Amino acid sequence: MTIEKLITLAKKKPKNGRWLGVDLGSKTLGLAITDPNLIVATPLKTLPRTKFSKDLPDLQKVIIEYTVSSFVFGLPTNMNGEEGRRAQATRDFVSNLLTHISLPVVFWDERLSTVAVQRLMIDEANLSRQKRARSVDKMAAAFILQGALDALKNHV
Repeated sequence: MTIEKLITLAKKKPKNGRWLGVDLGSKTLGLAITDPNLIVATPLKTLPRTKFSKDLPDLQKVIIEYTVSSFVFGLPTNMNGEEGRRAQATRDFVSNLLTHISLPVVFWDERLSTVAVQRLMIDEANLSRQKRARSVDKMAAAFILQGALDALKNHV
């Protein structure tokens, strides 16, 4: 189902449209953006989360600035594939978002994305804990978004 939705979104994407990857945390929104050709996901920024009414204008600015045509939200499922409280919180956030912004949304399994990114940041980049904390959410968003792009590439 999700692959089919990605394919449909890619076919309907405006020429300069980009996809915005979102890693929704309880305290931050990690954001990543694609290139217009949907090949590469690039970490964009980490926004502090407060209340939805304050998060929305920040997202709207990003949508306009980067010509966002679709969202790919990381869906935090449990290791057994079931959805728990965090997944429901993500779905609730998206439901609220869609009352204000009419862009398509795809949910992408984000299991272990933050763990994988932290491991990469420690092993490969040798970043300090403080530098990792500032970057991990946007890097996780890029990891999630790149996973969706890679799946799309393998199915078209």
